[in-house]
Amino acid sequence: MLKIISHLTAAAVAAVTVTGCSGGKSAERYTSLEGNVWHTTMHITYGSERDLSEEVTDVTKRVEESLSPFLPDSRISRINHNSDMATDGYIEQVLAESQRVNRLSGGAFDPTVAPLVNLWGFGYSDEGGEPSQEQIDSCLSLVGIADCRIEDGMMIKKSPGTQFNFSAITKGFGIDCIAGMLRDEGVKNYMIEIGGEVALSGVNSRGEKWHIQIDSPASDASGHERLSVIEVTDCCIATSGNYRNYRDTSHGRIGHTISPSDGKPYTGNVLSATVIAPSTMTADALATALMAMDAEARMSMIEGLDNVEALLVVADGDGFRLVKSSGFPEMKQ
Repeated sequence: MLKIISHLTAAAVAAVTVTGCSGGKSAERYTSLEGNVWHTTMHITYGSERDLSEEVTDVTKRVEESLSPFLPDSRISRINHNSDMATDGYIEQVLAESQRVNRLSGGAFDPTVAPLVNLWGFGYSDEGGEPSQEQIDSCLSLVGIADCRIEDGMMIKKSPGTQFNFSAITKGFGIDCIAGMLRDEGVKNYMIEIGGEVALSGVNSRGEKWHIQIDSPASDASGHERLSVIEVTDCCIATSGNYRNYRDTSHGRIGHTISPSDGKPYTGNVLSATVIAPSTMTADALATALMAMDAEARMSMIEGLDNVEALLVVADGDGFRLVKSSGFPEMKQ
C-alpha cells in the first residue's frame, strides 16, 4: 500500500487551504480535500484555492453508480444480474483496458473471476467460505473476459452466469476521472490518493516532486510500516498485496487474489507488487496481474511496456527481498 508522507487524517469531505513552506519554490496556494469514498479513505491536494469537493463527489458518485458491484442498482450490477445489458462509457473504457491487461498477463488479470472471489468470501456476496472443488470448477467455466464484448452498446457475456467485478481496476479508473476533472478546472499540480492508489502531477506545495511512501508488507491492517520513500511526479502508482486483505480458514490463511487459472487463492511468494504507469487504471490492473502471474513472466511483461515500472516484495525465509524493474525510481529509507 502507498501513502502520502503528510499523514493527514481522513474525515468527512472537507477542504483546507495550505501554502508552501517559507522559502519554498511554490508561491501557489494549495487545497487539501479529505474524506471517505468507495469504503476507503481519500486524500487530494491540489494547487488552487478553489474548493472542488463538490466536483470530486460528483465524479466518485458517477463512477460508483456505473461500476460498483456492491450497489444493487449500479450499471454493472444490472449486467451481472442480466436485467439490463446496456453499458456506458465508463464500462466500455474499463472493459477495454481489462482485456488489454488480460492479454499482456497471459490471462492472470481477469475481472470475470467475480463468482470465484465471492465463492472464497472476498467479493460482494456474503455467502463465500471454503468451497469444494466441484464449486470451483463450476465457477471457472464462467470465467473469461476475452470472451466478452460490447455490441451496439450492449454487453455480450461469455455466459449468462458470467459476472464482472472490476474492483481491481475501478479505483484506479476513478482516480483518473478525478485527475481529468482537475485538469479541466485548470489545476496543474495535484496528488490524488484513494485507498493507497495515487495519481500525481506537477509539484507539491514546497515546489518539489511528490514524496510517496511504500508500505512494508510487515504492516498490519491498522498500521503503516515504512519500506521506502520515492520522489516522483507526472505518473500514477498502485500496489496490490495479500498482507492486508486475507481470511483465516481451517486450511490456513488465504489472500484475496484469486487465480483465474485454477480458481484458488494465490499462494506464491510475492507479498506485494507496486506499479508505476501513465494511468492509475493501468497501474491498478498490472499490480493485480503481477500477484497472480508466473514468476518468470512478471518482470518480462513490465520491461516490455513503455513508461511502466514495478517493484515486487518477495518472501525470502523469515524476511523478504526486493525485485525492481530497470527504471524504478530511487528508493529512500
